[in-house]
Amino acid sequence: MTGLRWGILATGGIAGAFAADLRTAGLDLAAVGSRSQESADAFAERFDIPRAHASYEALVADTEIDIVYVSTPHPLHHANARLALEAGKHVLVEKAFTVNRAEAEDLQRLGAERGLLVMEAMWTRYLPHMARIREIIAAGTLGDIRAVTADHTQLLPSDPTHRLNDLALGGGALLDLGIYPISFVSDVLGAPTSVRAVARLGDTGADTEVATVMTHAGGALSTTLSSSRAAGPDAASIIGTDARIDIDRVWYTPTSFRVVRPDGAVIEEYSSEVAGRGMEYQALAAERLIADGERDSDLLPIAESVAIIGTLDEVRAQIGVRYPNEEDHHG
Repeated sequence: MTGLRWGILATGGIAGAFAADLRTAGLDLAAVGSRSQESADAFAERFDIPRAHASYEALVADTEIDIVYVSTPHPLHHANARLALEAGKHVLVEKAFTVNRAEAEDLQRLGAERGLLVMEAMWTRYLPHMARIREIIAAGTLGDIRAVTADHTQLLPSDPTHRLNDLALGGGALLDLGIYPISFVSDVLGAPTSVRAVARLGDTGADTEVATVMTHAGGALSTTLSSSRAAGPDAASIIGTDARIDIDRVWYTPTSFRVVRPDGAVIEEYSSEVAGRGMEYQALAAERLIADGERDSDLLPIAESVAIIGTLDEVRAQIGVRYPNEEDHHG
């Protein structure tokens, strides 16, 4: 099977990690687009990409690419993904998918109208250890799942001009870090039936810590904690009546886990062996879906991405964070 020809939109750190993993997996990285020719050329040289475009418009107009990976800052995801979809390209959009639900719904609608794959690049969903965890849950090994807990805490730059602290760029712990545990909880327990959130805000108004307590179908509880100012264990647990799964640091990357009975007996140990960072698994999934004529991810359907952004909207409403230039339809 001939694979898809990939175009990368923007040349930041996450784009570099993705490009490296595409190369490791032997996928066809055909073009890159940046806002400057210089940046595009440097990125193309670094990853041996044949074509470098000086604008995003030129990238999506490239007839030699099939799918665009959107890796700009959060507030640009909607416009950049829209640009690619309107040019007839499938899109893999870096998480958080958009900054609010209305934008997410717009991309969902446009993808459906054009018959194109619109997929959120929540790469964790596609990793081997997560596939095994879903098998264990499906087999009933854990019994009745009562709770899920996960944290994503890092010591990141506190410079107020840094992207992570700039509300105009979607800064704050929630969109960069909190998206991981909240998406994970959605994967295991489904959409929340209630959301409670508290946060600590930094000098710029962006959230530096955010915690959630949510309820889910059947009464299961989840807790998440995210911080951009301190590094915690970055661990996660799925806790059932018959057993629990403890996922080691860093739980959202290729890692190890144990299945543990209430008496402490370990009934399974799993460890990942992945060549690169592991971002190629989402790309391989996108290629397989498109080859099979599918236009929605089985592991993270577009409707679930939209619902997760809706959950983030609710968290922001409770903690009092609003991004500049957000349209009035938010909330």
